[in-house]
Amino acid sequence: MEKLIAIMTADPAVDQAAWQAGLRQRLAPALLDAGAARVRINLPDAAVAAGAGLRQSPDGSYPDAIVQMWGAGDGSGFGALFDHHAARWHGWQVEEQVPLPNTACPPQPGERTAGWAQIALLVRPTGQSEADWLEAWQGRHTAVAIETQSTFEYVQNRVVAPLRDDAPDCAAIVEECFPEAALTDPLTFFDAAGDVAKFKANLARMMASCEHFITPGTITVMPTSQYEFVR
Repeated sequence: MEKLIAIMTADPAVDQAAWQAGLRQRLAPALLDAGAARVRINLPDAAVAAGAGLRQSPDGSYPDAIVQMWGAGDGSGFGALFDHHAARWHGWQVEEQVPLPNTACPPQPGERTAGWAQIALLVRPTGQSEADWLEAWQGRHTAVAIETQSTFEYVQNRVVAPLRDDAPDCAAIVEECFPEAALTDPLTFFDAAGDVAKFKANLARMMASCEHFITPGTITVMPTSQYEFVR
């Protein structure tokens, strides 16, 4: 099924909580009415504020929302909706792989999914071929990510094409869902609650793997709340 992902920036003069509620209450139904079969909205809302220390960005800026849509074709019919709800937006057609489906606490339509979702916007390192990058990321890193973290969902979205010519450089968008405690407890994050030795081993293994497909300081990472909507 075709999938599109858009990142949205709110008008800074608008109340963020009210804007986020508007995306859930108005944008999501409008996207479904316009033809999307399924919509997921990821928001850096108050529920994940305690995880601010996990955020990283090359320039200190972050999306105010991430909107994921399945069965939406080429996205040509959604631009007006994004324009109406955001001060600025960019989007991509992506190829989705789900190495770890969420069977622990599946999303309930319109409700906040249990735990929290980490979103990462990846940039392919300069000089690394796409084939080598994909092998390092999807071929070798996937198992490492699942084995060293307490994730209960892991979704990989390889960018196929931008929806507009002005889209920023982005090679992939990753979503990893964690239990609530992992928002503030690094040991829980790295699947090592109460076990410092395991934490250190998992952290070292994870960082060593990331070196093969990520240049430090080039990616955007942020905790979000996940909300899902279906027709």
